[in-house]
Amino acid sequence: MSHPILSDPRFHNEEAAYAFVESQLWPNGPVCPHCGSKEKIGKLKGKSYRPGLYKCYVCRKPFTVKIGTIFEDSHIPMRLWLQAMFAIASSKKGISSNQLHRTLGITLKSAWFMSHRIREAMRTGELAPFGSNGGTVESDETFLWNDPEKPVRRGYMHKNKILSLIDRESGQARSVVIDDVTAKTIVPILKENIAKEARIMTDDAGQYTYLKDDFAGHDVVRHSQGEYVSLADPEIHTNTVEGFFSIFKRGMKGVYQHCAKEHMHRYLAEFDFRYSNRIAKGIDDSARAEKLLKGVVGKRLTYETTN
Repeated sequence: MSHPILSDPRFHNEEAAYAFVESQLWPNGPVCPHCGSKEKIGKLKGKSYRPGLYKCYVCRKPFTVKIGTIFEDSHIPMRLWLQAMFAIASSKKGISSNQLHRTLGITLKSAWFMSHRIREAMRTGELAPFGSNGGTVESDETFLWNDPEKPVRRGYMHKNKILSLIDRESGQARSVVIDDVTAKTIVPILKENIAKEARIMTDDAGQYTYLKDDFAGHDVVRHSQGEYVSLADPEIHTNTVEGFFSIFKRGMKGVYQHCAKEHMHRYLAEFDFRYSNRIAKGIDDSARAEKLLKGVVGKRLTYETTN
């Protein structure tokens, strides 16, 4: 976490931390979360008041910018939240709860819960179809650790299964946990997330056999024959999505080391977010962390629902 920007006051001073968060979430001034009023709002100042406290003189209720966000009901100082968000947003393969616990000086339980809240903020809920401009979308699956609900056997059927899509033109990634790798499961997901005018790139797995009926084009790279880039057309490959899986697996195995299936979707959101907002797209660490901050609204997560 020895990044030059971490010397900024918002990472060390609580008033500066609140001021920064307010500038991002309330660009036009404070808004009462209780009644929605933007008028007759005053900041409560003085040693007897906690930082960032306002009062709405319409509904007569106090509030802070934390209400309705992942910060709500958290006793962790805002400056530490900002440090944690910057650390997770700027670490290519993630940062473990143990590392946050040691670096921020908070309990391991708090660091774990904080990490999951931040991952929840990374979940964009974006539904715009990939390849909507007639572009190319890669699709592939990968397998990670054993699914405790399935008996261990040869092959991959007992492992957690993940489907990822990469839009080559926009550089966006979108990943989901799936129950199996059959066409019955995968094709509806593709049809929901990829525009009909898109050109799809897949390997030669059987679940992708009949996609030409649903999309403008479907090209196949024959992994079963040792082919990774088509000799007929160098644009036909799934190397982009496989590169995404490489980063994801290095992070999950090397940094996080374990993940229960019920939390896998949040880890996928984390890697999707960083990949979709990477430096190759002109988004540096600071811009990525600021975009993450803007995603905290409406993403409240309680410890009970996380477990």
